[in-house]
Amino acid sequence: MASDIDTVRVLRAIFSDMPRAPQGLSPMETAEWIQQAMSGFEGGEMAYTIEHITRSSMVDIVLRLREDGYLRDDVAFEELLQQLEKPEGRQAFMDWCIHAQKSVDATSRLLNRAKRSLTEPEPLFQMDLPAMERFVAGQASGPGPLYAEFAARDDVRQVGVVESAPAVVHEFDWGFVTEDEAGFHVYVAKAWRGGSVGYFERFMNAWRLETTAIAGSGVSPAPVPFEITPDVGIVRFASFSLYAGEQPVPQAVRRWVGEVFLSQMLPVMAARATDLDYDFPLAVADSL
Repeated sequence: MASDIDTVRVLRAIFSDMPRAPQGLSPMETAEWIQQAMSGFEGGEMAYTIEHITRSSMVDIVLRLREDGYLRDDVAFEELLQQLEKPEGRQAFMDWCIHAQKSVDATSRLLNRAKRSLTEPEPLFQMDLPAMERFVAGQASGPGPLYAEFAARDDVRQVGVVESAPAVVHEFDWGFVTEDEAGFHVYVAKAWRGGSVGYFERFMNAWRLETTAIAGSGVSPAPVPFEITPDVGIVRFASFSLYAGEQPVPQAVRRWVGEVFLSQMLPVMAARATDLDYDFPLAVADSL
């Protein structure tokens, strides 16, 4: 196990150029100082939050490697501490971590391909007809228990995407959809319960599989209105986003989103995306 002094040294190296509150402040003064530091950070509060989360993750990785990895070697540990004090050094270390994770993921995909079932996964859910009709009519249900569950997650609160409830929320038995001036943002409960970040890429691959003509498959892709633009859900911490192009959303587009996307495409997309044993064809698989 990493010692206390190791932990302190790693924290100092990784957070060496992040603003730190002066000593002796009261709890209220400390909170005010943190708020000012976040507001004055390049890129604003969201950039500060993401940077802090990223560096905290680096601390966890380094300490784990110090406990049972190559950093048990004191010389390697000292060299890495010096590297992490510089922005380019931290970036190089994160690139190394990402490359290592991709290698692990590639191995996992090969194993999954070898053991997976030859059949497609069953649709994750069946859309409730009255709920779909209310969506098409623009009758929002408002936040419900699934929205409350999502908003209460630590990772969601850290990122700060639900500091206030969206103006328009449609809740279903499988998750919920929010609307804003940009379009529709889909949140699938099985995805956020498994860790939203791990599914951004898989939902986009699932969309491509539904909408791309694959040579030799004999399957026609689902037609998509020209107004619709798909996007990964990273910005809203959602499973998937559809941008509708204009406000208010044309009724024909809203009807397509409800009757085709939510009712027919999403149940299959969500099943493939959340089944980690499902390996997407190379024709549609991509990395963000």
